[in-house]
Amino acid sequence: MSEPQEQEMTIAGHLNELRSRIIRVLLVFAAALIAGLTAAEPVYRWILAAGQQRVSIELHAFSMWDGIGIYMKIAFILALAASLPFLLFQVWKFVSPGLKEAERSAALRCVPYVFFLFAAGAVFAYFVVVPMGLYFTATVNRSMGLHETYGAAQFFSFVFNIVLPVSLLFEMPVLVMFLTRVGLLTPRRMRRWRKVAYFLLVFVAVVITPPDFISDMLVAVPLVLLYECSVFISAVVYRRQLQRSASTDG
Repeated sequence: MSEPQEQEMTIAGHLNELRSRIIRVLLVFAAALIAGLTAAEPVYRWILAAGQQRVSIELHAFSMWDGIGIYMKIAFILALAASLPFLLFQVWKFVSPGLKEAERSAALRCVPYVFFLFAAGAVFAYFVVVPMGLYFTATVNRSMGLHETYGAAQFFSFVFNIVLPVSLLFEMPVLVMFLTRVGLLTPRRMRRWRKVAYFLLVFVAVVITPPDFISDMLVAVPLVLLYECSVFISAVVYRRQLQRSASTDG
């Protein structure tokens, strides 16, 4: 068999495997979405009750589809959080044949931490960032003499637009751990990028929080600490790699 034909079969095999893994991910996500829909109502009532403890608001439906849309958004985030480790595991299974043994081990070790960091980010966003945003916006509206009539869809979009980005930002240590293990990142490089990273994290904090210094700092400081934690993790992983390499050479 000629070399072009072998290469063509190899590409076809990779495409078939990719399709198979995508189907698996979609099936798991669909199952998680169904489970998320069953949990959407209690989660909705919990979010609403917790929000009304901070700011007294009355929600209204401005569309026939508002309630369904809110349930779908809640179910989507729950399904994303539940299926994210499986998604990353499937990505690892697809790319692992082309990785070295150390790189495969590094990727596999990172997968279990994904869900816990995502959940930690969601908790931080909801219990720290969202209350500040609700309080600030309500204070400004009332100071302007505006009668607050909030749409339920707008309220939950406000919450989700904060929770989801912050949850993803909390995945930074896992990403740094993996990139360090595969040799694409070093602690020295992260220290050299520190000023740029600080600027970007503070910028994110300013964007997702009310425009006052205290709120900005309450979000920016944990994000900066998260970056420094990532630098520390990178240094530990890099040091162990050097020690392992030295022992192998010796």
